[in-house]
Amino acid sequence: MAPKVHGPLFSTATMRAFAVLQEKEVEFEAVPIDMRAGEHKKEPFLSLNPFGQVPAYEDGDLKLFESRAITAYVAYEYHGKGTELVYHDTKKMANVCVWLEVEAHHFDPIVSKLVFEQLIKPMFMNKEPDSAVVEENQKKLGDVLDVYEVRLSKSKYLGGDEFTLADLHHLPTMQYMMGTSTKAVFDARSHVSAWAKDILARPAWIKTLAMQKQA
Repeated sequence: MAPKVHGPLFSTATMRAFAVLQEKEVEFEAVPIDMRAGEHKKEPFLSLNPFGQVPAYEDGDLKLFESRAITAYVAYEYHGKGTELVYHDTKKMANVCVWLEVEAHHFDPIVSKLVFEQLIKPMFMNKEPDSAVVEENQKKLGDVLDVYEVRLSKSKYLGGDEFTLADLHHLPTMQYMMGTSTKAVFDARSHVSAWAKDILARPAWIKTLAMQKQA
């Protein structure tokens, strides 16, 4: 049976799981979850993720939650299929792990606030973004991307010269930022801008976005 990903098609965390499966060329089933109706806080979803957060992943009798754990499992489970995404050389993988941590602890907390202010509030809450919060977090993002700019001046991708999970994990939130004023923060840094354009144009990511259009 094909693996199943339970979660809304537009959720950044769910998109991360879709993207890794697309890169690995693994057929899977997307199981929509209606968060507005609170399906993620009820059974049977809670049996898959007791924290009531998306996504959840099923592969036979294996059940996983937390999108970054899901991407790591898929990358290693399907070694030799599709894009590798991880290294089996421990020193190379150590560099990837550093940037996986950077994305999770430095990039994502800032960009998630920008996604909320610039997209979720106006689209789903009928509220205007708080311009002070946007400005503050764009400045914080600029400081983080200054570090990225130095790194990307030395290698094509964050983990080295090949596309890995360290890059893939940025895709969902970055995609949403490209339709907001925050895009200018990326564009202001030449290496970051080139990297963003490169990874956002990957065929596997285009397929992930196509899932939303089909829905």
